[in-house]
Amino acid sequence: MLDAPDTAVLAVNLGTPETPTAPAVRRYLAEFLSDRRVVAIPPILWKPLLYGLILPLRSGRSAAKYAQVWLPDGSPLMVYTRRLAEAMQGLMPNLRVRHAMRYGAPALTAELDRLAAEGIHRIVVLPLYPQYSTTTTASIEDQVRDWQPRHPGVTVTLVRDYAVDPDWVEAVAESIRQWWAEHGRGEQLVFSFHGIPQRLADAGDPYPQRCQASAQAIAQALGLPDDAWRLTYQSRFGREKWLQPYAEPTLWAMAESGVRRIDVVCPGFATDCLETLEEVALGFTETVAERGAQMRYIPCLNDAPGHALALSRLSIAALA
Repeated sequence: MLDAPDTAVLAVNLGTPETPTAPAVRRYLAEFLSDRRVVAIPPILWKPLLYGLILPLRSGRSAAKYAQVWLPDGSPLMVYTRRLAEAMQGLMPNLRVRHAMRYGAPALTAELDRLAAEGIHRIVVLPLYPQYSTTTTASIEDQVRDWQPRHPGVTVTLVRDYAVDPDWVEAVAESIRQWWAEHGRGEQLVFSFHGIPQRLADAGDPYPQRCQASAQAIAQALGLPDDAWRLTYQSRFGREKWLQPYAEPTLWAMAESGVRRIDVVCPGFATDCLETLEEVALGFTETVAERGAQMRYIPCLNDAPGHALALSRLSIAALA
């Protein structure tokens, strides 16, 4: 067992509003959509549009969506991220495990400051994004790089990608097996990953290849033939072309072609959140039902023991 009282693991998720209200959502979206990794439009052009049109229009609408999936203890993403960190702490009792958010609270840099103030000399930053992208993991990497020179006595190691990590792949596969054992197996399994603009992939972002690698590895662990599963992308924003195939139209086409029961899993998300619970579990299920088929959502790994074990092993390996 690793005995490292001067070492910490910081599990970092995307972030969430503090409450399902328009003002809280506005604050969260303002930070999220001001990140140049997320929106590359020059600020002089983007900020007037963001504050004059997008935030006033989206904040209330998004707050209503958050309210549909909010848990008694708070945002699903926050609740499950905190529980996941606690489960990892139980597996690594001789070092410290904390959680942070790239946007919102607890803020990544504030948690790094806190750990440094507590005498921590080694930190593993673990972005809860299995598949590397310039829009997600690289944004965390930016903040860590900016923070590091102010704390020369602290060594920070960042886990950049675990898209095909064997323990993580097995954790996802086992969660699907368990769900099938309880609910029965659908005719098709659809992997739905968060999309990114196609121009980023064209510019070299490896995200689509990492998603393909994850889906292939999970399907192989499940023993699925190639015609039993599909890869799709969800959550596109704006009018430009994003990674395809788009998830919801693909599900509609499957339903209209006669597939009566479809299972959907979202292995690009470590924990359930607005995009998995409201967009997929509620929204996709409803529109697929309108086309005469049943869509069943398989939850994210969240704080499952296999997930905590896989991420703990990743963290310990990063310290080697």
